[in-house]
Amino acid sequence: MEISSISERFRRFAEKECKGSSSLYEQLSSRIAGDDDLLRLASAGREGQPIPNLLLGAVHYLLLNEFEHELKYYYASIVPNPRDAAAAFEPFKSFCLLYQGELVQLLTTKLVQTNEVRRCAYLYPAFCLIHHLSNKPLALIEIGTSAGLQLFWDKYRYAYDNVEGYYGNQQSPITLTTSLRGPNLPFLYSDSPPVASRIGIDLHVNRLHQSEDRMWMKALIWPEHRERMNHFEEAAGIFDNQAVRFIEGDALACLDSAAVATSEEQALCIFHTHVANQLSLADKHHLFEQIRILGETREVYHLYNNMWDLDLHLDYYRDGRFQSMVLAETDGHARWLSWKR
Repeated sequence: MEISSISERFRRFAEKECKGSSSLYEQLSSRIAGDDDLLRLASAGREGQPIPNLLLGAVHYLLLNEFEHELKYYYASIVPNPRDAAAAFEPFKSFCLLYQGELVQLLTTKLVQTNEVRRCAYLYPAFCLIHHLSNKPLALIEIGTSAGLQLFWDKYRYAYDNVEGYYGNQQSPITLTTSLRGPNLPFLYSDSPPVASRIGIDLHVNRLHQSEDRMWMKALIWPEHRERMNHFEEAAGIFDNQAVRFIEGDALACLDSAAVATSEEQALCIFHTHVANQLSLADKHHLFEQIRILGETREVYHLYNNMWDLDLHLDYYRDGRFQSMVLAETDGHARWLSWKR
């Protein structure tokens, strides 16, 4: 990829994603966008990966693994009172040049695979709606599953402001909260809909019991986002490895066999969040065609965002008929959602 294209990615990342969410990453990304040395370093990232997340995650990973440098004093994930983010760029560049070899190794081998647990707060009403439509247990297949924490959305408890009470698993030690915007309230069951099976597909499955994988997932959480880190640790603490089947490989190649492994007496739910932006246009159309063919013979629901836009979409096939709806506008880290139906 050309340096100019990478520069524009960092500029957009700073303006569109980091502003109002991470002052450190906003400051760093806006400065990286104009620095040829760091842009060349970032160009080592694997094709199709979100390069800003990958470089920043790689630096964070080394810092969490106690690579010594003054840069650590700017990270709220490492020190309780971080220094002013506006002064972080020069230490950041110094760190990158000092540990360039280690960073290139990470950039060429790692994938951006977040498990943003709070995204389950917008998945929950979507799965409630799917169960309401199908009246069947749900067979889950997640594309880009990473460690599989979102496959266990039914094990968490939810609180929505302006909506009284709790929803989901009422006995869960984890409560995920989010703000509702706009006049519409989502359809919510008090208790989680039944889940019959869970399958997660990814090019590389992050195994929570392996320290390297677990640390990489923590490194992808932005330094100021302590609540996200807490959610990750809590969800990892109740993760049930026996209740999920992982398939390591290309989702387009594995999806059909994964679907065959589920009962046709169940509602097949294929879902993915913040993954489709890593697919080529041809692969997106290929995925839609695969799901269309599955829908010719069974009930299939496809729940997704970041395919054509940032909204949460639900497409489904029932009795051979196709329906499509936009469910919600959502924040990337699920701090809020605006339900559209």
